[in-house]
This record gives sequence, structure tokens and C-alpha cells, in this order.
Amino acid sequence: MKLGFVSAILHELSLEEVLAFAAAEKFSCVEVMCWPVGKADRRFAGVTHIDVTDFTTASADMVHAACDRHGVGLSALGYYPNLLDPDPAVASVAMDHLKKVMVAARLLGLDTVNTFVGRDWRMSVDDNWPRFLEVWRPLVRFAEDQGVRIGIENCPMFFTGDEWPGGKNLMTTPARWRRAFADIPSANFGLNFDPSHFALQFIQPASALQEFKDRLFHLHAKDVKIHRDRLDQVGIFAPPLEWHQPRVPGFGEIDWAAFMAAVMETGYDGPICIEVEDDTFGNSLAGRQRALRVARDVLHPFIGAAV
Repeated sequence: MKLGFVSAILHELSLEEVLAFAAAEKFSCVEVMCWPVGKADRRFAGVTHIDVTDFTTASADMVHAACDRHGVGLSALGYYPNLLDPDPAVASVAMDHLKKVMVAARLLGLDTVNTFVGRDWRMSVDDNWPRFLEVWRPLVRFAEDQGVRIGIENCPMFFTGDEWPGGKNLMTTPARWRRAFADIPSANFGLNFDPSHFALQFIQPASALQEFKDRLFHLHAKDVKIHRDRLDQVGIFAPPLEWHQPRVPGFGEIDWAAFMAAVMETGYDGPICIEVEDDTFGNSLAGRQRALRVARDVLHPFIGAAV
């Protein structure tokens, strides 16, 4: 396994600077964010460390040269919009850009692009399903044509009342994974698994790893703190931001020794990229860099010399 991080947390830095930091701190890889250039529509979105708009072989050569200079690889390209947004114009823009990300991945020789499937949060899972298949079957075929795998992150994208009642991502639980992979059985359609999103849903973080081991394309490393005292006041049906807090690995609910042991038992040997959304380290660049160092030191013993 290789330990890396998600580049979104270092949004002030250029790709060159991100790779230099990764090298200095002994990270092996980076998941690079590829949002469209422009203003972000939410926190941790809108980061563009590789602009895929007019990406060419020459562009790929420049990225490879930067990676070679620092001895740091790319684990995947990341872009996390809502492909099933109820506004067709928003969804169409996201779909077009995701295809550009896939093309860029092919030109870079990468095999993985990470994203969400999306969801119309106003509707039930069953009511979303026909549109999910209509959108994603051709997208997966496009990925196959590019020789690229799609890793779907399991974040519910449900934090405040604005996403009530369903959140903005369908593929959040083993039951929905099972249904999705049965309907879209492509070997290029899998998971970018983040255990914190299971902990948030009160699902055992390692519970589905064996069943879906062949779908594990990429892993995120993030933790979550559940504030039971707040739950006692507002209840579990309150928006999650009222009772949970994202943390770096080792500072939340997850037993990382047990989780990493379960990961190893699946035979997974891919990247594990730390994702920082932990405000306890502060919002400064220095604070977020410190968060990456702390998380690295928590995870390093479980990966060892492979880092």
C-alpha cells in the first residue's frame, strides 16, 4: 500500500508545491483535484490542481515531469459533483467535465478517477434509480472506452437541512452498492471507500470490505467524532453537522488498527489517501499541513516500509 493525501486540503498551493510538500513529508502519492476552474459551490470543492479543460499529451508530459522531479506519484484524479442534480443544466456541466477528467486520466496513464454518483435529494432511492441508470450506464461505458476505473466515494453528502431528506449521493451503503453493481456489473465501476462515512451512519467501518474487495479501487483515510451529548439533545434525525465532527485518523471513532487489519485481509494493495476536513487544526495552511503530518504518523505503522 502507498500512503498519500487528497490535494484539496492544500488549495492555496500549485501542483508543483503540493508535490514538493508530499515529497518533503515522505508521502508516496497524491489524489489530485480536477474541478473546473472557477468559484467553488461548497467547501473542499472547486480545487484545480490539474486543469483538464484542454488537456493534451503535452499537458500529461508536464505533469509527469513534475511528479518525477519530486518522486511522488498520482493515486487518482478527483472530481466530486452531483451528477444527478435536479437542475439538468448543472448535471450536464458536471457530466461533461467528468468525461474530461477521464480523458486526462487516460493521457496520464492513470487507472482511477474518483467521484460521487450524485442524487436528487428530494426523492427516494427508488425514485432516483431510473435516472441513476440512465446517466451512469453510458458514463461507465465511456470509462471502459478510456481504460479508466471509476471509484465512487460513499459520502452521503447530507450535512444540513439543505440536503434533506436524502443527501446528494446514492451509493452510501452496502445494500445500495449491491444493487448498483448488479445493475451496472462493469469491472470499471467500483469504490473509493472512506470508513468515516460508515462510522457517521453507524455502520461498522470494515463490515463490507470482504464482500466488496474486488470493487476497492482507492481508499480515503478520514475519521469522525460523534458527539453523544449533542445527540442526546437533538436526536439522530437532526442534520449531521449538529452532532458529528470530521477528524483526522486516530482522533475519532474508528479503530485504525482493526480497520487496517481488515483492509490487509482483503488483499488490497492500492493507495490510502488522507482527507483533512478537521477544523481543530485550524484553517491556516500551516494548520492543515500539520493535520496531514499527524494523520501520517497515525497511519504509518500500519503501512510501514511501503510508505
